[in-house]
Amino acid sequence: MCGIVGVVSNAPVNQLIYDALLLLQHRGQDAAGIVTQQERKFFMHKAKGMVRDVFRTRNMRSLPGNCGLGQVRYPTAGNAYSEEEAQPFYVNAPFGIVLVHNGNLTNAHALKSELFLTDHRHINTESDSEVLLNVLAHEIEKTTRGLPLQPLDIFAAVRNVHKRVKGSYAVIALIAGHGVLAFRDPFGIRPLCIGKSADGTILASESVALEGTGYQFERNVDPGEAVFIALDGTVHAQQCADNPQLNPCIFEFVYLARPDSVMDNISVYQARLNLGESLAKRVISTVPPNEIDVVIPIPESSRPSAAQLAHLLGLPYREGFVKNRYVGRTFIMPGQSVRKKSVRQKLNAIASEFKGRNVLLVDDSIVRGTTSKEIVQMARDAGARKVYLASAAPPVRYPNVYGIDMPTSSELVAHNRSVEEIRQIIGCDALIYQDVDGMKRAIGSLNAKVKGFDASCFDGVYVTGDITSDDINRLNANRVGGEETQEDTSRLALPNHND
Repeated sequence: MCGIVGVVSNAPVNQLIYDALLLLQHRGQDAAGIVTQQERKFFMHKAKGMVRDVFRTRNMRSLPGNCGLGQVRYPTAGNAYSEEEAQPFYVNAPFGIVLVHNGNLTNAHALKSELFLTDHRHINTESDSEVLLNVLAHEIEKTTRGLPLQPLDIFAAVRNVHKRVKGSYAVIALIAGHGVLAFRDPFGIRPLCIGKSADGTILASESVALEGTGYQFERNVDPGEAVFIALDGTVHAQQCADNPQLNPCIFEFVYLARPDSVMDNISVYQARLNLGESLAKRVISTVPPNEIDVVIPIPESSRPSAAQLAHLLGLPYREGFVKNRYVGRTFIMPGQSVRKKSVRQKLNAIASEFKGRNVLLVDDSIVRGTTSKEIVQMARDAGARKVYLASAAPPVRYPNVYGIDMPTSSELVAHNRSVEEIRQIIGCDALIYQDVDGMKRAIGSLNAKVKGFDASCFDGVYVTGDITSDDINRLNANRVGGEETQEDTSRLALPNHND
């Protein structure tokens, strides 16, 4: 999961892209990057860290031009601590292309071999995004064959990319001297939308990045569709996949996206309200409401579900945990030790809301179980008599291969365990999960055009239809690694501008 943005405007875009990345910061905290173009020259700055830390005034001044791209990175493959694997990525031929990517390629290993042996292209990092960039560059080179670039050539290239690349991908690329290209995988697993203003056109992962920068949401980019925005602002679009079908990642609605976003015409906030309504029925069948004194959300993604559940059960809704907003989202921190250490730094209990009460804690999901165990203990330490835990999502039982950091079964507390076994590990008095069908109905009812969801981490069904246990093992071998103290010695990417 990453956050991406691209803009073609009639005014400088550096501040606009910075502001959009701040609005997408929840999608990635590991690294950030911006590239702009002026007179066919790219200007780039990227580094590890949060947006506000990566970009200083001197960096912003070195990013001139009226079109550009940006990304916030949440790594699921490669090295979490390699500054070089921050995006955008760059190749100088054909034309000069920079690219940002949200998603995860499931056949990156095979493509990397193809690129070396057949396409004669060099990949210098472990990032699947660099692989994707080189596949795109090679296909554009084939379709143009030395002639001036036309939108139809770009769409033909994207059609060939769809045939070669497997997995999830929302992509924005800037082609020097021509414009911005965006496309989405044929299943629409990762989100991408387009907006307009009097100044120009913007593309971004979530609608909140459009609205927060003064752009009007226009529509979602369709699964398999490519959109090309020329430097004069002309927008070209074409469907480039043979059999596109909308199957967005359901975990976007459960946890990843901001609640004020609308994705694939589904309000994330309303989706979470619906999950709370469905979860309420499950709670009643497990714990009688008269045995619950108060409903407390585990901030922040679970708040809408918890509020709706409390309302339907006629129970008080209280804020029992205070969040330290200066600690990042623990789910997307690279490394379990970092994640565990941050839980109590991130949350603090208000003892008066727990003391002597039977509390129902509501979380958006339970992935590894370590955070849930800590929070249940915090509630007990604050004086709770009984602690019940409800999850607005079903048990996470299977690896995810499409860009969410839960690839190994051994890390998932629900894998090959019963609900009772999970309850004992977490230490709560009762554990209530959403069911898979209930989750799909709750969210799918908001858009009849959604044919299904990628809910693979819940039901084990991989919508691309090409995932085997061998694929999962290979992806695990290439999952995020590295140590903060490791020296990053490779330096062949387009360099940052001098600070």
